[in-house]
Amino acid sequence: MTSTFPNISISTERLVLRPLDEDDVPALTAMMNDEQVAAWTHVPQPFTEDDAATWIGDYAPRERTAGRGLDLAVTEFLTQRLVGIIQLTKTNWHVRSTELSYIVAPWARGEGYASEAALATAQWLFGDQKFERLELRTAADNTASQQVAQKIGCISEGVLRGACIARARTDDGVWTDVRTDFIVWSLLPEDLEGAAGPLTDSDGFTTFTDWN
Repeated sequence: MTSTFPNISISTERLVLRPLDEDDVPALTAMMNDEQVAAWTHVPQPFTEDDAATWIGDYAPRERTAGRGLDLAVTEFLTQRLVGIIQLTKTNWHVRSTELSYIVAPWARGEGYASEAALATAQWLFGDQKFERLELRTAADNTASQQVAQKIGCISEGVLRGACIARARTDDGVWTDVRTDFIVWSLLPEDLEGAAGPLTDSDGFTTFTDWN
């Protein structure tokens, strides 16, 4: 039987991480059309509302049900505004390992939302789901993503040379593929022991059906 992640919501002091829903389509569409998102991810450009609806209604549920990963909307606790996405992929239930990535809307950058959401996800994975390893891969030139990895306590394990395809605009404004390196980071349960403190209370994890 394939293991799967539950429909979960995770609360921090400022954020709620929850399953994506159809009301997120406009905000998700706007976020994915940002220049930085286009440069460092593989989402289609331009990213349409149909793309967002397919992600929310088909891709995310299918990945969770198949046990491959989990997609969570990151929202502000007070305003419920979508500030980003947390994504778990390449999950190995035997090894208890998964790969984490994050996207933050351009207007929400510089607030520490990515590290807060990523750390809360790690705490939930290690505590509730009994995972033993979390992996991150950041493009060599994506310093903002590298800072998030460092901030949550990840250890750099090495470089995968030429393993990443990023995108850049040509002089005529067309997106083109650019090959670069991946920096591989890992986070283990013991790496969180020196953290300043948990971002959630012990009862901060709830099933989606219990969260309002």
